[in-house]
Amino acid sequence: MAATPITLSASAAHRIREIGHAEGKPLMLRVAVEGGGCSGFQYLFDLVEAGEADDLRVERDGASALVDDVSVPFLAGSEIDFVEELATAEFRVRNPNAKSSCGCGVSFSI
Repeated sequence: MAATPITLSASAAHRIREIGHAEGKPLMLRVAVEGGGCSGFQYLFDLVEAGEADDLRVERDGASALVDDVSVPFLAGSEIDFVEELATAEFRVRNPNAKSSCGCGVSFSI
């Protein structure tokens, strides 16, 4: 059985394109999971110009997100989103595998 795909929301794709345009070069959002944070795992976000050979590439509306092969199982079925609220604007992962998360939403447990 194939893993449920990782998706990129329209708002995340729009924001990735906006940042690339402002920087004057195409950029991709790298999303990774590593051990740490107050709940066991944490999300890492970075903007990069190129991916690695083993990255999963998630595309939407001309924008791309990259997920390394170690992080893919932790993110199966997730949506990478960009949220703008009164006090913050940030990329977020809506992860159905996360059993709990910390108050700030950066770390989670499975």
